[in-house]
Amino acid sequence: MGSNHSTRPPLTLREKEVLSLLAEGLTYGSIARKLGISPHTVDTHLRRLRRKTGAANRTQLAILGHLWGYVDM
Repeated sequence: MGSNHSTRPPLTLREKEVLSLLAEGLTYGSIARKLGISPHTVDTHLRRLRRKTGAANRTQLAILGHLWGYVDM
């Protein structure tokens, strides 16, 4: 994971929504339909989340989201 994954980064409301749905195991398409956005926009949010958190992939994002209290698992 990122070099400083112990520090909880501030997330936007939309990033928290996307992260929560990702942690539920939803696909980009399913997240997009639930939020009324395009799959491309979901991908953009997830890229920003990975950059903010230092996570290398979706699984790490979900774990960090849980550790930081953004996601219930």
